[in-house]
Amino acid sequence: MLAVPQDLEAEIDERITHYPVSKRSAVLPVLHHLQHHFGYISEEAVEWTAAKLGLEPIKVLEVVTFYPGFRQEAPGKYHIRVCRTLSCAMAGSYELMESLCEKAGIERSGVTHHHPIAVSADGRYSIEFAECLASCGFGPVCMVNDDFHEAVTDADGLLKHYS
Repeated sequence: MLAVPQDLEAEIDERITHYPVSKRSAVLPVLHHLQHHFGYISEEAVEWTAAKLGLEPIKVLEVVTFYPGFRQEAPGKYHIRVCRTLSCAMAGSYELMESLCEKAGIERSGVTHHHPIAVSADGRYSIEFAECLASCGFGPVCMVNDDFHEAVTDADGLLKHYS
C-alpha cells in the first residue's frame, strides 16, 4: 500500500472538504497532490485514491489515463517538457528535442501516447513533448521541473544548468 506522509494526507483530507456533494469530484486535486509529492501516479496511488474517495480503482485510472499531465512512470531527477505546438515547432522544438536526447543519453524509441516519457539510463533526465506552454512568441519553449525556459537553442547549456 502507498505510504502517504501524514502531512500530505492532512492536506488531501482538507482539499476533499471542498467537494461536499461528491467526493468523486476531488479525484483531480488528490491526484495532483500525490503526483507533486511522489513525481508520478503509481498503481498504488490509484488504489489509495480510490479507497480514500470510496471509488472503484478503474474510475481513478480512467482519470489518470485521460489527462496527459499525469505521469504513470517515474520521471528523471530533472524532467524536461518541450513544447511541440506550431509556434515552437517552427522555432525548432523538434530539433531541440533531438539535441537534448542526444546530449542527455535518452532513447525515445519506446515512447507512446500512454507512455510519453523517456528517461536517461542514469535516471538524471527525463523528457517528453508537451502541448502549448503558453509563450508562443518566444519559442522553442521548455520546462525543466517547474522552471520555465524561453527561446532555448543551447541544449548543452540547459543541461549543464541542471547537472
